[in-house]
Amino acid sequence: MVSLILQALVICSTTWFLWKLFRGLFVKTDLDRIPGPPSPSFLYGNLKELYSRQGWAFHRGLGEEYGPVVRLRGKFGQNILYTFDPKAMHHIAVKDQDVFQEARWFTRMLYHLFGPGLLATLGDHHRKQRKMLNPVFSINHMRHMTPLFYEVCHKLRTAIEARVHNGPAEVDMVGWMGRTALELMGQAGLGYSFDPLTADSADEFGEALKALIGTRDFYPRRPTLAQARGLHQYLPLYEAIVPAGWRRAVAEYIPSATLKRMMHLRDTVRQRSIDIYEEKKAALLKGDEAIKMQVGEGKDLMSILLKANMEASEEDKLPEEELIGQMSTLTFAAMDTTSNALSLTLWRLAQNPDAQDKARQEILEAQEACGGGDIGYDDLVALPYLDAVCRETLRLHVPAPFRFRETQQDIVLPLSEPVRGVDGKLMHQIHVPKDTSVFVGISASNTNKALWGEDAYEWKPERWLQPLPETVMDAKIPGVYANLMTFWGGGRACIGFKFSQLEMKVVLAVLLSSFKFELSDKHVYWNLAGVQYPSVDSEGNHPELPMKVTSLKKEPARL
Repeated sequence: MVSLILQALVICSTTWFLWKLFRGLFVKTDLDRIPGPPSPSFLYGNLKELYSRQGWAFHRGLGEEYGPVVRLRGKFGQNILYTFDPKAMHHIAVKDQDVFQEARWFTRMLYHLFGPGLLATLGDHHRKQRKMLNPVFSINHMRHMTPLFYEVCHKLRTAIEARVHNGPAEVDMVGWMGRTALELMGQAGLGYSFDPLTADSADEFGEALKALIGTRDFYPRRPTLAQARGLHQYLPLYEAIVPAGWRRAVAEYIPSATLKRMMHLRDTVRQRSIDIYEEKKAALLKGDEAIKMQVGEGKDLMSILLKANMEASEEDKLPEEELIGQMSTLTFAAMDTTSNALSLTLWRLAQNPDAQDKARQEILEAQEACGGGDIGYDDLVALPYLDAVCRETLRLHVPAPFRFRETQQDIVLPLSEPVRGVDGKLMHQIHVPKDTSVFVGISASNTNKALWGEDAYEWKPERWLQPLPETVMDAKIPGVYANLMTFWGGGRACIGFKFSQLEMKVVLAVLLSSFKFELSDKHVYWNLAGVQYPSVDSEGNHPELPMKVTSLKKEPARL
């Protein structure tokens, strides 16, 4: 039976491939009229350039040479629409978001890895989950979580202090930012501790997540998802052929070590998520005393979500399977993005010591105003220069720069400005056929010189201390944060962007008030990936961000 299913899978895959190939070769659309770079390969099109670890110049050149609407080629000559046109982005992210949906292979991959969490659902199902989750990411809840954030960051400070107490030392900051982000999400998100920070220890749940997506030197050399090499893109076809009850058994026969490792990691994440869920549910049923005995004392996102779900009406209530799916989904989404955003911020501050001094002085003055202790939520988020540093880093460096959508039906996409086709005619709108891949250039939007000015590629926090250019305001960028597309927009915008912002500011407040950061002698490469990451080797095989760290702790005067 299994061999027959595998044969059917091969036959259907071949048929699907031939249909895609001939449709792309002989059916011409508006996309074929859009200017774009030549395709270096019929097999891969521009995909290798698009995904190259050091493909920054290619991405930058797309907008500078061709403008905000570009035609790229995918596998076997298929069209890919690349755009950062503001009106087009508004339709893709907001107005027509149900047409421009996440790629099915992406949502199904996340479903099989983590269950029916927020990233694996679409349409009304996604909106129902988001409605239940929105309150736990409210500003009021962030305010209550701030002391917990500080508690974790104080442990981070102690750990780094132990490594530099004898004098300045080289420290791999991307490793520490990763450990901190995971622990912050663990305690504040799940009410669970992954990592004490002050000592090296392994946690089965945390290690499994790291192995799936990790980009640091203490993870596997290359994360398991990266090793899949596009295997996950065939998931929808696999599901269409193999009955649900047979999928796991058939998958075991597929000769892929990466697939087998992925299934093992998925099982680990799944079982630990269930264990944590059952512990939290039991504590909630026992009452307040049992809750206070848990990590986070019931103030974590999942405890509040579980309690809200118990009290919700039947029509709004989420099934247990979805609640369990949210646990690993939210940790997966929050882990590398925020940690690498923090790494980028420290790297930029090390390049710009005057900016680092200015941010540190602002933090120290705020701490003094608070009696020498931690800065409260309202005062912390109101620090203008620290906020400007975060905004400028997230403008110039998008942690997760790849944003694909797939059209669910034929649609006409309007443009802010017409684009001149290869035939010389102006196109004010584009007819986009069903099943077209659309790449939204969120980094290009954030650095668009037509909007941000000639200094768009410069890191200048001061730009946020004055009114933004009218061109930026008039463009009506549909992003949910600071006229930027970094956290996307519309109904699938990052639900945790306030969580991420608080995390960044607490970490920076603790670190900058305690340490001075300088560049090391090693050259750092920033690698383009699902989540961009640093390395000192040009191939990006060993993620690392070495920095010279000096303690600012004042030693007691000697008599």
